[in-house]
Amino acid sequence: MAVRKKPTEKHKEWYKVLAPEKYDSKELGEVVASDGKLLMNRVIPVSLGDLTGKFSQSALYTTLNFRVKEVLGKAVHTELIGHSLAPSYMRTFIRRRRTVLHSVVDVNTKDEKEVRLKLVAVTRDKISETQRTNLRRAIEEEVLAASKEFSYYELMDEIMYGRLATRVFNKAKVVTPMGRIEFRRSELKETFE
Repeated sequence: MAVRKKPTEKHKEWYKVLAPEKYDSKELGEVVASDGKLLMNRVIPVSLGDLTGKFSQSALYTTLNFRVKEVLGKAVHTELIGHSLAPSYMRTFIRRRRTVLHSVVDVNTKDEKEVRLKLVAVTRDKISETQRTNLRRAIEEEVLAASKEFSYYELMDEIMYGRLATRVFNKAKVVTPMGRIEFRRSELKETFE
């Protein structure tokens, strides 16, 4: 009869997760790990409402993603890598007899960071293919022009607080009557060693 060995358990410790300096290094929460090195490149999702302390409707449905970049002692420093909107929130403004236009735009910011922006545009009525093409072109031109004006964190603020969506909406409503434009996801282009 073989004797079973008890597995050796590693002692796990709690680490404080801190937001980037842009957000005043606010504490985002705590994570547990047996070694700080194991936390590198881990993605930490945080609600916009939790980060800002303001719980508006858009803040409740917006999730920010932070990637662990550095572990110093028991403090874990992160970098903002993007955001996403909850699918349930997206469903609230997509209805019948409307055209939904999904668009993906790759942009470069003023500080040379590459960001992929995914947005959804909802018209008030059904539109033709020509109008779709014109609408998509108008949206992409405005997003590309706006992204060159901002650094990465400024661009993310514009997206999260809806100012960029309003700017794109005002440009798009010239093409066709619009219902809504939302940036449903943003992703920072990253490279890993």
